[in-house]
Amino acid sequence: MYIGVVSDSHGDIESLKAMLRYPEAAQAEMWLHAGDYAADADALEELTGKRVVRVLGNCDLPMDGTYDETVVEAGGDRLFLPHGHLFNVRFDTAMLAAAAREAGADLAVYGHTHIALYEQQEDVTVVNPGSVARPRDAAQGSFMIYICDRNNSENNKLILIKR
Repeated sequence: MYIGVVSDSHGDIESLKAMLRYPEAAQAEMWLHAGDYAADADALEELTGKRVVRVLGNCDLPMDGTYDETVVEAGGDRLFLPHGHLFNVRFDTAMLAAAAREAGADLAVYGHTHIALYEQQEDVTVVNPGSVARPRDAAQGSFMIYICDRNNSENNKLILIKR
């Protein structure tokens, strides 16, 4: 299963459209939007026709049915999805990894810092796709594709695409 991962679009729908021109994005069977602006998930869903799971970020107003964090079951994996600001991710990801572990997740996906990251925190993989619209580490933004193999988790992989 191919899962698109995006964060921190901040109302810039043109950045989402540019992201979707990448062949890897076209393969996504669903999307995760890690907040800021969670409402952009509606536009992403409309543009792709795919399910988009979203969470609220520090720049989001409360929305019915959207929370600060959620757990997603997809492709046989359990993914923990917060924006990250409530877990002090600007300093390290230990609190985030602990919360993911407590939620029974193997993968924690977050945003907030606008910087793409991949790291292993013991038994939890922690990733940040960076910002698709206002990056602090890529000239034109970035996003990720998570490929999960339902039959063999050893084949799972993450692809970071920097525009």
